[in-house]
Amino acid sequence: MSADDMLKSHAAALKEGTERARSAAQTLLNVPYGDGDREKLDVYIPSSPSLDLPLVIYLHGGYWQFLSKEESGFLAVPLVQKGAVVVAVGYETAPKGGMDLMVSQVRRSVVSVVQQYSHISGLYLCGHSAGAHLAAMILSTDWSEYSITPQIKGAFLVSGVFDLLPVLSTHVNEQLKMTEEAAVRNSPSRLVAQLKQSSSDCDIVVAMAQNDSPDFRKQSEEYFKALESSGLKVTLEDVPNTDHFSIIEQFVCGDYHLTRLLLNMIGRS
Repeated sequence: MSADDMLKSHAAALKEGTERARSAAQTLLNVPYGDGDREKLDVYIPSSPSLDLPLVIYLHGGYWQFLSKEESGFLAVPLVQKGAVVVAVGYETAPKGGMDLMVSQVRRSVVSVVQQYSHISGLYLCGHSAGAHLAAMILSTDWSEYSITPQIKGAFLVSGVFDLLPVLSTHVNEQLKMTEEAAVRNSPSRLVAQLKQSSSDCDIVVAMAQNDSPDFRKQSEEYFKALESSGLKVTLEDVPNTDHFSIIEQFVCGDYHLTRLLLNMIGRS
């Protein structure tokens, strides 16, 4: 199967899961968190919500240039059943959106969620691939520049990219047009001290697929080691019988290993 076909199959799987979630949960779609075209959230709410629900923010992958929040609700299928709120974040992908803009957008989306949903028991992040990079950048935010300091209790960083310098020489950067300075500025691997300052109480799971490429596995292994050596609460999950796409697609299933870990983290196992 070609790379294009794999991506299309991946998008179709996520879309199907999202449609299942939209039919099973109460939804608030296209909630704005800013003025940009893609600065919108989709919120998936349990059918009988109570106060003090855990809230999980999901950041989609797609090499910073594919996918959208329209394929990002699949996580809600098992989570909403267990009484959690799921928020899928839209952001401006390349070529229209550059790396600095995407990072700014996802940070502002978190601020907006915290302001709109103050009665939650805990705030959690989950991101896949490029979305795991963006989730790590959220954890590494200097919140003094914002109106609020979110207390993020946990984060799942699934098959992520944490050092952007290797991306500069790949075809991915043809659309991103990222400079070396932007890559350094937006590499979580270089912001571990800031993450420790901003998110020291956060439980972090770095997950990688058994059949991920060596480059993807190296990114996760090295970022895990950097966080661990800084004394942060982090675990590394090497998920058997998964590839770069199936590792996130299977979150639609309540009995999937990572879904169970996430439910346990948010207190809904």
